[in-house]
Amino acid sequence: ITIEDPIEYSVEGVEQIQVNPRAGLTFANGLRSMLRQDPDIIMVGEIRDPETASIAVNSALTGHLLLSTLHTSDAATTLPRLLDLGVEAYLVASTVNIAIGQRLVRRICDNCKTPKKLTESEKQSLSEVLPQGADFDGKFAVGKGCDSCTNTGYHGRVGVNEVIVVDNEMQEAILKRASAGELRRIALKNGMASMIADGFGKAASGVTTIEEILRVLHD
Repeated sequence: ITIEDPIEYSVEGVEQIQVNPRAGLTFANGLRSMLRQDPDIIMVGEIRDPETASIAVNSALTGHLLLSTLHTSDAATTLPRLLDLGVEAYLVASTVNIAIGQRLVRRICDNCKTPKKLTESEKQSLSEVLPQGADFDGKFAVGKGCDSCTNTGYHGRVGVNEVIVVDNEMQEAILKRASAGELRRIALKNGMASMIADGFGKAASGVTTIEEILRVLHD
């Protein structure tokens, strides 16, 4: 069962509920109603307020698999955000299994894709945010622009992601109310590939451009 605002895609085999505040159907109220139906999997479109956060965490405590979104800048910020919404640290540590950060970048148009070499300026910008020794000799490309992409050089979008697995070390850090920066440091130490690294990999494979990665991800 899902509760969404709005329902953007119809998914076969999934019961989808549209939020309607005028009728008293909020994310929180809808989630309560969903729990009475004993669903296997719950998807809440967005956790926006303390009430929804509390109900979501308690539904996870009762054994339901719950998927949701929070508006944060990266995966690590998701965990302190739940604390800011009033969820106790021990509940966050015991119920959250994984946090995924995602941004969408434009995909290079396949019809006008052409190889490109990185400029020194691009290499300098990337070297500030990528691990030391990053390989700048990938199959980088740009779109020259054509009728298929209305001369933009791009067609469609692709996600760039980072994934934090809440393991024992991460749980201990959450219980200590560690900052997002500290949680991110732990995740990177344990092998997380950052969004900028994932984006660089997609650019090096000719999926998107370095310009697009720097535009979307480089602060």
